Amino acid sequence: MTALWLPDENGGSVHTLGAPADWTPPPSPPKSRVVYAAAHVVADPLGDNTPGAPAVVDWDTTLDFRRHLWRQGLGVADAMDTAQRGMGLDWAATAELIRRSAAEARACGGTVAVGVGTDHLPSGPQSLDRIAEAYLEQLAVAEDAGAGVILMASRALAATAQGADDYLDVYRRVIGQCGGKVILHWLGEAFDPALRGYWGSTDIGAATATFLDLIKENSGRVDGVKVSLLDAGHEIALRRSLPEGVRLYTGDDFNYPELIRGDELGHSDALLGIFAGIAPVAARALQALDQGDLSRYDALLAPTVPLSRHVFAAPTPYYKTGIAFLAWIAGLQPAFVMVGGLQSGRSILHLARTFRLADSAGLLPDPDLAATRMRSLLETAGLAR
Repeated sequence: MTALWLPDENGGSVHTLGAPADWTPPPSPPKSRVVYAAAHVVADPLGDNTPGAPAVVDWDTTLDFRRHLWRQGLGVADAMDTAQRGMGLDWAATAELIRRSAAEARACGGTVAVGVGTDHLPSGPQSLDRIAEAYLEQLAVAEDAGAGVILMASRALAATAQGADDYLDVYRRVIGQCGGKVILHWLGEAFDPALRGYWGSTDIGAATATFLDLIKENSGRVDGVKVSLLDAGHEIALRRSLPEGVRLYTGDDFNYPELIRGDELGHSDALLGIFAGIAPVAARALQALDQGDLSRYDALLAPTVPLSRHVFAAPTPYYKTGIAFLAWIAGLQPAFVMVGGLQSGRSILHLARTFRLADSAGLLPDPDLAATRMRSLLETAGLAR
């Protein structure tokens, strides 16, 4: 058995890894749920990926990671906040990512939807006309690439809007120009503090009423909504209020098993950052759900919940560091480096606990490789034993 010493809040202890995980993909994609994993980007280790510098991406490994997700039967949600939108991935690299990911999806027969936003605008307030134009500029790139469209929340709109009518004005204009159905994304302030008061109010009930007004007015153009508020009760209530045919894609990385499982009144589909980190386990759990084996579904996902809650712990925007770390220890990328230098976004103690929880969840296909890589990180920190 492979073992290594890991630090913790009490000093540290030896951790013995479990048996190698079986990552054989299910024979077919899930049938009872529509599922996207929000994918990260892999930085070029030789690139100048320092804070504030233009992103230098390892395109080969970035696309390999997406092929890994498609092999597991999952769709890919690309160029989203998991890919470090607004935290290191500039618009030039984002546009290239959209084009490359969409082309690779066609080549592999995979499903991809991409984030369309306004993050190429300067920070701070803008005119509503300029914000709408910025959305449409990014929309043109996504549609020209042949990707599905996810309308992301806009920091510029949050900084500019004087109330709910301003949100409705911009979104109406953008949705009206979309060539197909879109997914609307409500990203909560836990993920991005700049989005506080989105939809025109800090009162969740008032914001939800505006959101529902927009959806109902445009229900024929909205495939679904991705809600990332980390509030299961609110998500269930919203899900039950949606027009027929509009999906609720859970973005709740704390409560996803029960939300996807659903109840007698319905279920959530999924568009989750954690599914990029737990794809092989998630794929098997969804297969069990398709087969009506709820006990197996619950048993497979249960060990992933402590991992996800740890990876997405406050300050939540730095969950991206955990997603890249999981890919590295699983052998899905050669180095633990990130655009914007974001590999420094979590402490050694945080990453050591991530390692333990990933092993408990069956996410390390090669325990020897995982241990070797973790030891190298500890050596860099002066903690190897």
